[in-house]
Amino acid sequence: MKTLGLLGGMSWESTQTYYRLLNQQVAQRLGGLHSAKVILDSLDFADVEVLQRAGQWDALADLLVKHALRVEAAGADGLIIGTNTMHRVAPKVEAALSIPLLHIADATAQALLEDGVQTVGLLGTRFTMEQAFYRERLEAQGITVLVPNDAQREEVHRIIYQELCRGVLDNNSRAAYLDVVEDLHRRGVGGVILGCTEIGLLINQHDTTVALYDTTFLHAKNGVEWALT
Repeated sequence: MKTLGLLGGMSWESTQTYYRLLNQQVAQRLGGLHSAKVILDSLDFADVEVLQRAGQWDALADLLVKHALRVEAAGADGLIIGTNTMHRVAPKVEAALSIPLLHIADATAQALLEDGVQTVGLLGTRFTMEQAFYRERLEAQGITVLVPNDAQREEVHRIIYQELCRGVLDNNSRAAYLDVVEDLHRRGVGGVILGCTEIGLLINQHDTTVALYDTTFLHAKNGVEWALT
């Protein structure tokens, strides 16, 4: 089994989900007392959020490169960045490493293509929904991406930072997210990507008949498949 490096803490609410999923899936695949071999480096999300809000993506790239190299030096065979938004700087991180980076959008695209989904809705931070880095990664694999309207994007983003990253799960926010999912479905999507690693804490497939693609689960699944090959 290969050792997975995990950059976490962005936020820690979803990082604990990553750790649980990695271990659960290894146990399911191998049985017995098996668990995942993980090297975790957890950042202080307050520092990250300040730089995000200021648009300091070069500084964020330098920060993640520093932590990624530390994980590599500790013995990781491959790296997972446990957040969708910070894949904005994934190319610079990948270029600095001699180990592979397992990209969250690639894991998501694989699941969409396997299900034959050609048009998908994308929920996430406003950075993920509005900037090109995530959408273009999917579009390069033949997937059309739709995002919520301006007001919906603002509310989706607000709930992530003001509630989900703080461990707050509010029923009104759940209803608001499900309304956005339904609106995207009416616009013709074949599924909706939960493109922020905290969103799966608030809504899941039991809440809607619209197909949901939880990137945290898909990323962890992809990581385990890679580690066990």
